[in-house]
Amino acid sequence: MEYKLKEEKQNQEKAKVYFSDFRARPGKNLLQKLEILMKKAGIENIDFQNKFVAIKIHFGEPGNIAYLRPNYAKVVADVVKSLGGKPFLTDCNTLYVGRRKNALDHLEAAYENGFSPFSTGCHVIIADGLKGTDEELVPINQEYVKEAKIGRAIMDADIVISLNHFKGHEATGFGGALKNLGMGCGSRAGKMEMHSSGKPQALDTCRGCRQCAKICAHDAISFDEAGKAHIDHTKCVGCGRCIGICNFDVIKAANHHSNDILNKKIAEYTYAVIKDKPHFHISLIVDVSPNCDCHAENDMPIIPNIGMLASFDPVALDMACADLANKQNPIKGSVLEEHINKGTTGEDNFILNHPDTNWKVAIEHAKKIGIGTDEYELIKV
Repeated sequence: MEYKLKEEKQNQEKAKVYFSDFRARPGKNLLQKLEILMKKAGIENIDFQNKFVAIKIHFGEPGNIAYLRPNYAKVVADVVKSLGGKPFLTDCNTLYVGRRKNALDHLEAAYENGFSPFSTGCHVIIADGLKGTDEELVPINQEYVKEAKIGRAIMDADIVISLNHFKGHEATGFGGALKNLGMGCGSRAGKMEMHSSGKPQALDTCRGCRQCAKICAHDAISFDEAGKAHIDHTKCVGCGRCIGICNFDVIKAANHHSNDILNKKIAEYTYAVIKDKPHFHISLIVDVSPNCDCHAENDMPIIPNIGMLASFDPVALDMACADLANKQNPIKGSVLEEHINKGTTGEDNFILNHPDTNWKVAIEHAKKIGIGTDEYELIKV
């Protein structure tokens, strides 16, 4: 069945977003409440029988302990299996130096943080392969992205579920469903396309191994007398494969695009991921750190824990999470309180936290291209 997002969303008035708080009394724990929430939100209406189901999650950079506990992932996987599906947890490799930039290190990081087949009841697959170059090119012909580069295992899946840790983010304001799907499902080349104009640079610390030149299909990489790589932007097409092949992390994405354009590209990548398949989205507003879980550390939460939300509409879900979060006062001693005490003004906790960001751009662009709506009905479970 082909899902035509624009036609679907134009015909609906308000999206339904289901909400459950974090209160847990004797006889019903939070994991049971998450299962009830998912079913109330209608996940059982999806035909999972013998379908491959990608559960997109952020495994957390080791050293960070604000990421979602694997217990929540197990609940989602168990529900999918009970409905006849074949779930797997997945993410794509990162662009930056860290422990998740290739599949082997990424898997070790996931296992270290508790995401193993034994703890979650399903396998972990790094969607864009060993070096982040196993991607599917998805034609979308949008304003900024004509052909999205998505991790192949995610595109091979029949159904996509996003399990999102809702938190602050230094470039997008906050990270929710759109960020988890758009940026998170991009291959390394896709991440470069979102973060930059698509033309990488080689640093002076190049070791001269020449692996980048071997993989470049456009003869765009040359070497000077010292053996340092140089990339000719008149030949480079921005595929990003040189970034994936470099074992020394000396080829970097040019980082001069504004955060607004980054947010719009994330929305367009989200469109590429979900446009032709059933999708369902869950966000937990818990341990709301000021920055992304990609950091190898996490600061104390900026606002109190709020609850769990689920919806078929990722735009409405992000909007509902933002609205709930912005009703909260900052936690005493947090970096958000520090910003306010220094005289930063405004009514939006995430823009106060990162004044150079505007998360509303992603919401507006996602609406424009037909992913969903920011009009929602919040239904308490």
